[in-house]
Amino acid sequence: MSGEGHALATDTWSASARGARLRRMDLLPLEALTTPAALVDLDRVEANLARVAAYTREHRLHWRPHTKTHKTAELTALQLAAGAMGATVATPREAAVMATVCDDVLLAYPPVGPSRLAQLMALPRRTRLTVALDSVEALEGLGHAARDAGRTVGVLVELDLGMRRVGVQTPADAMALARAVAATSGVTYRGIIFYPGHVRVPVEQQEAALKDQGARVREFVDALASEGLRPDVVSGGSTPMLWRSHEVEGLTEIRPGINVLNDRNTAALNACAWNECAFSVLTTVVSTAVPGQVVVDAGSKALAKEEGLAPTGGYGALLDRPELVVRSVSEEHGLLDVSGTSWRPRVGDRLRVVPNHVCAAVNLHERLHVLRGDTVTATWAVAARGW
Repeated sequence: MSGEGHALATDTWSASARGARLRRMDLLPLEALTTPAALVDLDRVEANLARVAAYTREHRLHWRPHTKTHKTAELTALQLAAGAMGATVATPREAAVMATVCDDVLLAYPPVGPSRLAQLMALPRRTRLTVALDSVEALEGLGHAARDAGRTVGVLVELDLGMRRVGVQTPADAMALARAVAATSGVTYRGIIFYPGHVRVPVEQQEAALKDQGARVREFVDALASEGLRPDVVSGGSTPMLWRSHEVEGLTEIRPGINVLNDRNTAALNACAWNECAFSVLTTVVSTAVPGQVVVDAGSKALAKEEGLAPTGGYGALLDRPELVVRSVSEEHGLLDVSGTSWRPRVGDRLRVVPNHVCAAVNLHERLHVLRGDTVTATWAVAARGW
């Protein structure tokens, strides 16, 4: 049952690592949802998946989408059916959920601590698990846990190529850690990984950053190869750089997450068109009493209070009127600036807001309502919330 007081049946999935079949059990008009409600436009999702699948085939790149964006097994199953070769996750909880539909999982986060390691080792035996790490301490803990569990875990050595968050700093550091991985039982060295999240400029302005990333990757690969540790996997990529990933020499796989749903930030960087935004939050107008503004019931607890990249600022924009911005949010209120337009919705009207950052917004919702047109055809639990 849904929290809306309706007997909204959740479509069930018979999922495998290469696809899923949706069985329609019930339909619900969009008007029946209680707001705020998270919406996913399945037609747009399918178009987004087809586009990235064609791109990766053309450029012979493996596609391992990051599931931290949507946190649902159902969307992972659709990505696999479209041609993804596995899933990327950020938490053991995400790994457990995605392992129900995927047998090749990369944890792109160092698994430090006994509870995280225990959760990873509890994954199904059929799961091919790979972990990214940048320290001997994380390696030793992983090796010990893997040996105790009687399984072998792949390791990617994480590099810092400018993000300044995690990752070894020099080729010498990478070689030392790769040698340690090769000497540790319970794990196997598979390659290197990096995240160019610091590259947050429009797609047409990325040439210098792409050249820098390629040069740095070559530097690390050549150094590792000189030690007999040439990486089979060179994993990188992000949604902002997705469509130019092939320009980074040596890259073998990419891990975009946001592009399956897209958001206002992605559109601001010209990495997607506005009509490729597949996620929105359905919200109700609750007040028009203050001149020049409209108040809706989607605030920071529905949209996330994260600053945007669009020059107009704010915390989201209307799906059908992207020039109209949610200029501020409190916990339960979103304030739309309508002072520059003659458009005036009435109290009770329903609007759809595209948030700045879809990953943060999805994580605030317990379920995604899946649309075909204006009809809810399924609900998917955001099952991978939490750790």
